[in-house]
Amino acid sequence: MIRIVTVGDKAIEKFNARPAFPEEAEKAAAAVLADIRKRGDRAVADAVAKFEGARLKPSQFAISGVSAKDLEKTIDRRIVAAVKEAHKRILAFSKASLREPWKMATPCGGCEGEFYSPMDRVGVYIPGGTAPLASTAIHTVTLAKAAGVKEIVACTPAGKTGEVNPVLLYALLLAGATEIYRVGGIQAVGMMAFGTKTCRKVQKIAGPGNAFVTAAKRQVYGYVAIDQVAGPSEIAVLTDGSVDKAWIAADLLSQAEHGSGWEKSLCVVTSRELAEEIKVEILRQMKTLSRRALVERVIKRDGILVVVAKNVAEGLEVVNRFAPEHFELMTANALKDMKGVRSAGAVFAGAWTPESCGDFVAGPSHVLPTGGAANMFNGLTPDDFRRRHSFVAFSKEDLAKTCSAIEAFAAVEGLDAHGRAATIRIRNKV
Repeated sequence: MIRIVTVGDKAIEKFNARPAFPEEAEKAAAAVLADIRKRGDRAVADAVAKFEGARLKPSQFAISGVSAKDLEKTIDRRIVAAVKEAHKRILAFSKASLREPWKMATPCGGCEGEFYSPMDRVGVYIPGGTAPLASTAIHTVTLAKAAGVKEIVACTPAGKTGEVNPVLLYALLLAGATEIYRVGGIQAVGMMAFGTKTCRKVQKIAGPGNAFVTAAKRQVYGYVAIDQVAGPSEIAVLTDGSVDKAWIAADLLSQAEHGSGWEKSLCVVTSRELAEEIKVEILRQMKTLSRRALVERVIKRDGILVVVAKNVAEGLEVVNRFAPEHFELMTANALKDMKGVRSAGAVFAGAWTPESCGDFVAGPSHVLPTGGAANMFNGLTPDDFRRRHSFVAFSKEDLAKTCSAIEAFAAVEGLDAHGRAATIRIRNKV
């Protein structure tokens, strides 16, 4: 059922609550990961057979002997052009967004600042269960490549056939993946995090996934770095009536069709009449979708909610509390209203910016925090694949000027050697 409520209704709190770690996924992840740590490739093969349906030998995990040029000849030209366009735009955005090294002068002639170095070896996870997400290949691997990472490992489920969708494979190769494995789920995360004879350990794992992949990523944190903990897709749309109601309905349905059944679509409007019209339009458009059954499942779980606010400012507060993965600001003054956004993974401002442009071609990565995590995490960036290094280069005068302070802190904290490291240089005594 699609409910229409006003600000303050308890249904909003219930809608906002979405657990990040289902118990079933946590238990399954713990068991599979423990087995991989113990038995390596054999455990990965067993998990692939059990969860994906393909009986593969470890020697069959890796995909080799194929190039982007070879695949390009077998794929529809229109699709090839789309993948290339997305890659071009996302690569340009990624390069422009990289942080530059910087330094500042210290008071007495030295300098200090920050510089960056790419990670050596990273892993990306590309979902492929309900749909081969070729766009995710571009939105992850491209960023790592832009950051300067030399070894980019990609894992994606291949299902019972053991074959990876050619468009997805093409996108991975075009974006710069150096190793590709037909392994998905918890087993892919474990293989990349712990390392096996077939696949060496990575330093960081990035990319979206289902509840089981998410649970696995959380549990390997510390063995490797991870980008974020992400779950089912979600969207919030705030409109003041200045954008066609049919467009709003289409945007809300765009995330509800992903497939888990736990997706969330929040619509915030400034009039009850508009709320009713959008509800009708959602139900009308839903009937025309190829994934209608998946959307109906979301609706049955109260995954689409329409909230009536007094004005745009009140509507922004509703959205900020929801902290959506994607936030469409469909108002007459979207760029001005955007100043009120505090919690959102990515913002799409104005009538001509549907969320789907961000999912596929716009520039920023579509790997974003979900489940309310947008109030504390950011979306994936190229800098997530780099290490930040601070540096300090004091002059003798800088150290002399701060020596007393260093000695004072060392005395308070009982760290004699810390104080001596400065004293021995400046006061020439132990």
